[in-house]
Amino acid sequence: MIDYGGLFLAAFLAATLVPFSSEAILAAMFAAGRYDPLWLWAVASTANILGALVNWGLGRYLIRFQDRRWFPFKARERIKAERWFARYGVWSLLLSWVPVTGDPITFAAGLLRVELWRFMILVTLAKAGRYAVVLFIVYGAT
Repeated sequence: MIDYGGLFLAAFLAATLVPFSSEAILAAMFAAGRYDPLWLWAVASTANILGALVNWGLGRYLIRFQDRRWFPFKARERIKAERWFARYGVWSLLLSWVPVTGDPITFAAGLLRVELWRFMILVTLAKAGRYAVVLFIVYGAT
């Protein structure tokens, strides 16, 4: 059985480019009834926000390595995210919770030098809000 540490790891990886979904783990842990819902929400949200911060840091400080094979964002993804970000601005970070497209948006925010405080506020609202909705849905279904 997964514990809070496993949930943290799943939520952190889900916010990076590792193809992973943490919502199912969060929902299963909540439905099991053995975990505090507030702690589940806090752990998942914190880990997912920290994963997004890694993407921001990659964009801000490690872009010079973009031609390396190990670099997690391909040129196509980067260009798409930059266009999206240029069109919708910093408010597009409210979509950072969206699977697949959210990760490149957080990377583009770093690349385009979005201030860390602004990034953290918008990403926190998006990601913590998403996990709150997941818990609410599972609560209603149980």
